[in-house]
Amino acid sequence: MGIPGISPEELMYLQHATASLNEEQMKNFVFLYSGKRKNTQDILLFTLLGFLGFAGIQRFVLNQVAMGIIYFLTIGFCWIGTIVDLINHKSMTDEYNQRVTRECLQMVMGGF
Repeated sequence: MGIPGISPEELMYLQHATASLNEEQMKNFVFLYSGKRKNTQDILLFTLLGFLGFAGIQRFVLNQVAMGIIYFLTIGFCWIGTIVDLINHKSMTDEYNQRVTRECLQMVMGGF
C-alpha cells in the first residue's frame, strides 16, 4: 500500500476492506486514507504530553472534542484518564483508523 508507519494488523484490515476496489479507486483511497490516518506513536506522544499539563490533546487529535475538553479541564481526570489512554493508545488509534477507512471507502465508492 505504500503508507508509512502502518502496522501489520492495520494492513490486514485495509486489504480486507479494499479488496473490491479497482486500481483507480485504490489510488484515490490510499491518497485520502494516508492524509487522514493517525500514527500510533503520535497518539502516544500526545498522551504523554498530558503529564506535562496538556491533558486531552490525544482526544482532540482523534476527533473526540468533548472528551478532550473534559480531560483538559480536569487535568486528564487527575491523570487517571491519561494513564488509561497511555495503556489504550494503540486501540484508540486503531478504532480511529478503522472509522477513517470506512469514511474513505464511502468517498471513493460514492465518487466523492
